[in-house]
Amino acid sequence: MVLKDFVQVFAGQFDDTPVEEFTPSTIFMELEEWGSLVALSIISMIDEEFEKRVTGADLRSVKTIEELYNLIQTK
Repeated sequence: MVLKDFVQVFAGQFDDTPVEEFTPSTIFMELEEWGSLVALSIISMIDEEFEKRVTGADLRSVKTIEELYNLIQTK
């Protein structure tokens, strides 16, 4: 999966945030809708799409969607 596609799948985990707000440089934890349920959805999506495991600590260690994508690539 390329970064552009990852951004779209990532955006799909949010119900109320417009998709236009999601770019590789989006600081996802600053989004109004961000919370523990969305974080769990992201972790689940990564497990399903990439067959890789990330933890809450992994999510907290990155700021942008691109940084998360790059982290997944290293696992």
